[in-house]
Amino acid sequence: MKILLNKDDLFEALKSTSNLGFVPTMGSLHKGHVSLIKRSKKECRKTIVSIFVNPTQFNNKKDYEKYPRNIKKDLSVLSKLRVNFVFIPDKKHIYDFKRKNKIKILKKDKILCAKFRKGHFEGVIDVMDRLIKIVKPKKIFMGEKDFQQLYLIKNYIKNKCKVISCKTIRDNQKLAFSSRNNRLDYIGLKTARSISKDIFNLKKILKKEKKIQKILSIKKKELGILKNVKIEYLELRNKFSLKKTKKFKDSKIFIAYYINDIRLIDNF
Repeated sequence: MKILLNKDDLFEALKSTSNLGFVPTMGSLHKGHVSLIKRSKKECRKTIVSIFVNPTQFNNKKDYEKYPRNIKKDLSVLSKLRVNFVFIPDKKHIYDFKRKNKIKILKKDKILCAKFRKGHFEGVIDVMDRLIKIVKPKKIFMGEKDFQQLYLIKNYIKNKCKVISCKTIRDNQKLAFSSRNNRLDYIGLKTARSISKDIFNLKKILKKEKKIQKILSIKKKELGILKNVKIEYLELRNKFSLKKTKKFKDSKIFIAYYINDIRLIDNF
């Protein structure tokens, strides 16, 4: 496993590499990341994983500072997986030029997380575009847990490489693996798992009901009563267009919520 700390090292290491799979991460690796890496290793000749906590996608400085980091543990995980390359750049290696044109997302896409996290997806798309230009992968592997992120990146970089969407990986109590889970205490983790189970049950109910929006509204109020929980949104949207819908077919339930000051998202 080669650890690459700057662009020169990366260019030298990758100069004769073809059919390269890329898994971009912000570190604090979990089973969701592992599944992406295994998929890349299966489909591509070689795999590169990046670890970079991108400051421009955080609209809250404290959230950026508190984001879980454990590079020693991450490298151990990647070594066991026999990843070919690990790219761990500094901010100066990624943001070494200013864009002539700012990244802007369309008005129709300023929904869900984009509505509540101003500038977040502009930061995500910017860094992903920069990373892809540096790494030049054939395929990039991303998880469906961050569904809106996946949707936007597919639209914005579709001509630069193939984006492979991979299913959300969950623990045995239905909670999606997330780096932010590491910040939850025992009670918080128990609450998050309870909410995930509740939304899975809600999904079963919505399949049989017609008054979908009313049921979602009631459920949002119910969840909002939980101690230390604040529901940001709970919506049913078409999984292809992300438009709001009253039909369960081809749709997903999207949720974002806080447990204390820790923000979690999921889709079902």
